[in-house]
Amino acid sequence: MTIFAPDLKIMKANIVTAKNNLHPRNLHRFGYDFDELVLKFPDLQPFVFTNEFETKTIDFSNSLAVKALNKALLITNYNILNWDIPTDYLCPPIPGRVDYIHYLADLLADSNNGIIPNGEIVQGLDIGIGANCIYPILGNQVYGWSFVGTDIFEEAIENCEKIIQNNPQLIDFISLQLQGDGRFIFKNIILPEDKFAFTICNPPFHSSQEEATKSNIRKINALENTKNKKPILNFGGQNAELWCEGGELAFITQMIFESAKYPLQVFWFTTLVSKKENLASLYKTLNKVSAVEVKTIEMAQGQKTSRFLAWTFLSEKQQKSWKF
Repeated sequence: MTIFAPDLKIMKANIVTAKNNLHPRNLHRFGYDFDELVLKFPDLQPFVFTNEFETKTIDFSNSLAVKALNKALLITNYNILNWDIPTDYLCPPIPGRVDYIHYLADLLADSNNGIIPNGEIVQGLDIGIGANCIYPILGNQVYGWSFVGTDIFEEAIENCEKIIQNNPQLIDFISLQLQGDGRFIFKNIILPEDKFAFTICNPPFHSSQEEATKSNIRKINALENTKNKKPILNFGGQNAELWCEGGELAFITQMIFESAKYPLQVFWFTTLVSKKENLASLYKTLNKVSAVEVKTIEMAQGQKTSRFLAWTFLSEKQQKSWKF
């Protein structure tokens, strides 16, 4: 359905109805085949057990188990044989991350006569690539896209470089760039000669370290199904991965204002928006910078609903002339 956000004069805010499962092209929409995963990556075996419902699973509050699951999924489904992240960096849930990639592919298809553009000519910009390099890996292995990944942490960039070098099929498709000035998002990253089909981002969504810690405690308690046990913070994440001053709203608002400086160099600017209540303010900011079109794409993983916000400054004529 299409919903028009309040007080918007120029743009359209199209909200795509939420689904009750992962994207139809998502390989993980029917769960995990742990027998196959263990066969491909035996190091996962010690973490697998049969729960009270006679279903094989792992303890998702155990960071080592989650990392082992990620390695198994990347080996089994995405031809990535050597992947690892340093201690205390975010370990991304692959089903949700690849869902973003699939819905982004649909967004590009809507601007390409219904055809998903494939191959390295489709270049994406990953803002805050982290140490895991996960969006460029998935986008490249599923659709053949090329990426520039940026981060403010040298250690994160160095680990991504290690992942790329250890998986030679990625070398020609993923380049990395350190953002040397943490005050900015696109400055010194989008250069005059650059042309990106999209940007992608998982922004820091907490406003303080205390808020991030409390959120992790709630997650652990929910997974353990008890509030009596003292949780172990296994979700991980560097400070700038988890929080920034003003939280998600401030970060994305800054991203929107900066994006207006590169109206012809990016087709779709996109970012995850964790908190639905932030959308109204973000729509107003997009109206201030005269975004031509805005879409909110809702996604779902089980009972959890997520979304990403997409906007463009290209006119209809400019969109039609864009060459993927």
